[in-house]
Amino acid sequence: MFAPLATSKAALGLRDDVALLRGRAADDLVLTTDTIVSGIDFFANDPAEKVAKKALRINLSDLAAKGASPIGYLLTLILPKRIDVRWLRAFAKGLRADQRKYGVALLGGDMSSTAGPLSVSITALGSLPKGTAILRSGAKPGDLVFVTGTIGDSGGGLAALKTKKREAMLVERYRVPEPRVAFGLELRGIASAAIDVSDGLLADLGHLADVSNMHIDIEAARIPMSTALRSLWGTSEVALVRAATAGDDYEIAFTASPKKRPRVLAAAKLSRTRVTEIGVVKRGQGIRLIGSDGRPLRLKNQGWQHF
Repeated sequence: MFAPLATSKAALGLRDDVALLRGRAADDLVLTTDTIVSGIDFFANDPAEKVAKKALRINLSDLAAKGASPIGYLLTLILPKRIDVRWLRAFAKGLRADQRKYGVALLGGDMSSTAGPLSVSITALGSLPKGTAILRSGAKPGDLVFVTGTIGDSGGGLAALKTKKREAMLVERYRVPEPRVAFGLELRGIASAAIDVSDGLLADLGHLADVSNMHIDIEAARIPMSTALRSLWGTSEVALVRAATAGDDYEIAFTASPKKRPRVLAAAKLSRTRVTEIGVVKRGQGIRLIGSDGRPLRLKNQGWQHF
């Protein structure tokens, strides 16, 4: 089922226990890994094709935020007894579709069984010219803060699934994110720092602020929300806070000098990506969400916390 996905020569036809990559000396290799678990990151009855796509795409999102071109990935499946051959065929079908979409190939992996929940782990590899990676550490005072797409849709989709509301667009955003691979490539030489939005917009920009040793102010009213999410949650500041602290959006939040705003807009147009300016970088530490009255909004949390 998976051998046809190993279309790269580096995979050695899945006949060995390694993959063999020959990288160019002028490139940096970018690696990232993520795991999704049934009952935590997706529902047990979610379609296998969509589980496969989510597992791959959240890794591609990490590569996109660095400005990297994806190369391939390693796959590890920890399977409970309920998983059968039909489920695996559908899972492989989902991967095959996304391999065509994003130009990547399976390089290898592993399988095991468990008495616990289904677990899918992917390690993705990408490359970019040496020294061009967009890290979290480059934000400077006066930089503008931007984000791609719309925020909170995945959280809305999760809420809709839990309450059995028919919100097809939001549910699809939760199940199958859209990594901004093409836009990430255009950000090289433009963004001073970047991060993909997985833990929540505020939480992840907080990570960026910490690593850059900077402070970030975000204007709540400028956070982009989709029409579907506004219909579900409304347009109040409470709804904006909820969107800003929801996770799993897999958009790119990034900073750039005001002088490079025209280049940001040009990159957005070229890659057909919605981009919104939402804040500013200042000296200091931490992150604030500023309300319509110019005062910081009180937050119970900034997003997903692992511990």
